[in-house]
Amino acid sequence: MRAPSLSNLSAAAPWIETYASKSALGLESGTREMSVMETRNEENVDIRETSCCIVGGGPAGVMLSLFLARRGVRVDLLEAHKDFDREFRGDTLHPSTMEVLDHLGLADRLLEIPHTRLSEIGFETPTSTFTIADFNDLNTKFPYITVMPQSAFLDFVVAEARQYENFTCTMNANVKQLVEENGKCVGVRYQSPDGWHEVRADVVIAADGRASRLRKLAGFEPVSSSPPMDVLWLRVSSRPGDPHDLKFRVRNGHILVVINRGEFWQLGYIILKGSYRSVKEEGIEAFREAIAALAPELADRVDEITDWKEITPLNVEANRLKKWHRPGLLFIGDAAHAMSPVGGVGINIAIGDAVAAANELIDPLLAGDVRETHLAAVQKKRQLVVRLVQNFQTFLQNRVVKSALHPDQPVKPPFFIHLPLIRQLPARMIGYGIWKIGLRD
Repeated sequence: MRAPSLSNLSAAAPWIETYASKSALGLESGTREMSVMETRNEENVDIRETSCCIVGGGPAGVMLSLFLARRGVRVDLLEAHKDFDREFRGDTLHPSTMEVLDHLGLADRLLEIPHTRLSEIGFETPTSTFTIADFNDLNTKFPYITVMPQSAFLDFVVAEARQYENFTCTMNANVKQLVEENGKCVGVRYQSPDGWHEVRADVVIAADGRASRLRKLAGFEPVSSSPPMDVLWLRVSSRPGDPHDLKFRVRNGHILVVINRGEFWQLGYIILKGSYRSVKEEGIEAFREAIAALAPELADRVDEITDWKEITPLNVEANRLKKWHRPGLLFIGDAAHAMSPVGGVGINIAIGDAVAAANELIDPLLAGDVRETHLAAVQKKRQLVVRLVQNFQTFLQNRVVKSALHPDQPVKPPFFIHLPLIRQLPARMIGYGIWKIGLRD
């Protein structure tokens, strides 16, 4: 029996978020970006005005849209795709996000959507098992990671925002240009199936992800770091009676993430950065054997892996902008700082940006007086959190993941899991970041 199709596979591991970076893996992107200064000869279908134009329908963009709309701000959300159902989107909602949703009275309704709950993250080696993060002791109504398809979460939030007449969501809106006047961003121009459109706004929020087109158009370059790993994602079938598991299986310099998604097992085979070609050259049979050795309970299903086309290599990278703003334009989420997949915190850090942006911008937007100092205040509130979490991720990558990928190095648990005063630090860091951030009403 063959494994289910990869067409709707999304990344659910709360320790590893997945994302594709074709150019980094030597694949052709074929996309030409339009310069900010490029002559605009195309005829607009229409020009409309709003208070806030948010580009990008990921978690940060849709949550900020909801925050603003419910307070009476006119919001236009532009999403380049026709829907939210795409490959390799993180499926984890951490306690910080669930508490924000609970503040809005939405958490209980969201949890009516089929989901699973994960209370801890651990490593399993041939000689020992240890827990990296245990969420059970967190002082919260939601002492777990909620795992549900991100498309379902985004649809839910957008449906809530659509209840407000001052909110508009446009799908298939492919933003191509920034609109500038006197050195200030005053809107964007996008192309849709029916032609060109222009949105004028008091502020443009770039929430268009780690491959942000607006970042390129604005001439912003992030400072990058490369975690020492890449991930090969695949799936095999699940069967009645299979255990529910979320551990990192470590053996002989290989790491496998195993997640029971109900209808299938999602597997993440972690490799040293840049080693995908050598893994592929060893052949599909060797790859199946490696999977079986790491997850013996799935050994009778590895024959479902028949072709490299069923395996998706994902480049792992992290970066952040030195400056998140310019007049009329603010970057948040992955557009401002792509997080490492360690801890799966990227979604929740991005939503934290949305909370901070709402807290700082709602009053200026309602007054029609958004200044760059307001945009700078968002970065000031969030940049230390991002930097510290990225540093913590780097520590875990080098202390646990990197050593586990070398067969001649023993895998040892981090020292802090034996210290009562700080062993809850990973759970708090993954669950909340550095500190909690609440939405002001």
